[in-house]
Amino acid sequence: MTARRLLGVDVSLLRLAPRELLREGYRYLLASAIALAADAGIYIALIRVGGVYYLMSAPIGFAVGVTIIYLLSTRWVFRERRLSNARKEFVIFVVIGILGLLLNELIIFIGVERVALSYELAKLASAGIVFGFNFSARKLLLFTRL
Repeated sequence: MTARRLLGVDVSLLRLAPRELLREGYRYLLASAIALAADAGIYIALIRVGGVYYLMSAPIGFAVGVTIIYLLSTRWVFRERRLSNARKEFVIFVVIGILGLLLNELIIFIGVERVALSYELAKLASAGIVFGFNFSARKLLLFTRL
């Protein structure tokens, strides 16, 4: 019987004890809340105080948020690390984050321009969806042992 593979990764590697997965999920949620507070705070301040265009503000907030979430993920959230090379790990972490950023921009754009949500509500909707994407991709690709 062959192992199931998703994006070139053996999905059977994700068989963590439910308690461990819940611990990581809870910690990632808290770490994400901290990173989101920084991201959203900068995003909103740049728009409301700085007069910066909202689609330009999002990547600036994102850059601060992704740095915070990486530091918390590697030092507090996840016990396992797939890669021993921290630079490669950070690059992959950021690439996942950039994919999340593209998803974030798309959701914010649709929310503001098509659904007529406020900037803040569009960001909130985006945060929930991007959280799920980022946690799953990072856990699967970076923080599960080979």
